[in-house]
Amino acid sequence: MSLIDDIDREIIEVLKRNSRTPYTTIAKKLGLSEAAVRKRVSKLLKQGVIKRFTIEYALQNEIKAVVLVKTSPQVPVFKISKEIANLQGVDHVYEITGEHDVLAVIRADNVLALDSIINSIRNIDGVSDTNTMIILNIRL
Repeated sequence: MSLIDDIDREIIEVLKRNSRTPYTTIAKKLGLSEAAVRKRVSKLLKQGVIKRFTIEYALQNEIKAVVLVKTSPQVPVFKISKEIANLQGVDHVYEITGEHDVLAVIRADNVLALDSIINSIRNIDGVSDTNTMIILNIRL
C-alpha cells in the first residue's frame, strides 16, 4: 500500500463524518476539482485504505455495549476476532493491546438479546474472560 498524503487524509476525514458527502462538496472544501477527488477516493478504495462506505444509525430503544475480551494463548486472536465479527449484532471488532486482546462493539434491541450476544462471545473457543460496558450516550 502506498503512502497517503494530507489531502487524502482530509478527504477521509470528510467521508468519516458523512460518507454520502458529494465529491463536488469535498472538492470545494479542499480547493480541488471533482475529478481529482473522485480519482483520490478511487485510489484509496483500491489500496484498501477506505474499505467501505457505511451509515451510523440510532434506534430509539437500541442498546449498545462495548465488550472487552481476554483470550487464551492456545487460540490465535485473529481466529477469535473473526468469530466474534460474524455474530449477529456485532458492529465492530478491534484487536487491541493491554489487559484485553479484543474489543467488540455490539447492539441489541433489549437486555435479553444483549445478554445472548455476550454469551455467544463467551462460548467461543479461546475466550477466557469478558468485561461488558453498556454505552449510555454517544457524542460526536
